[in-house]
Amino acid sequence: MICSLFCVFYTKYNLINQIYSLIIYNFVAILDRHINMERKLLNRIKVVLAEKDKSNKWLSEQLDKDPAIISKWVTNTTQPNVETLIQISKVLGVTVDDLLRTE
Repeated sequence: MICSLFCVFYTKYNLINQIYSLIIYNFVAILDRHINMERKLLNRIKVVLAEKDKSNKWLSEQLDKDPAIISKWVTNTTQPNVETLIQISKVLGVTVDDLLRTE
């Protein structure tokens, strides 16, 4: 009798646990999609580098920055601060407006 009650309780517990896990998994997936949709391409550094026929490495040397940081800017994973954006515009010979997406 105790064994059967335990088995019923354990089965219901597992089912509830699986349902909670599924809810959490779906919530995280929805949140991740929302965050990725909200991540906007804020800068045009990659485009301007291509137009000027310059590389990430070249820009990192000009700004004395780690190439990994330049890569993050180019992929819009992170954004340079305003002072650095001004430096980038001077190095590339464009305006700050040319580096920013205004769409």
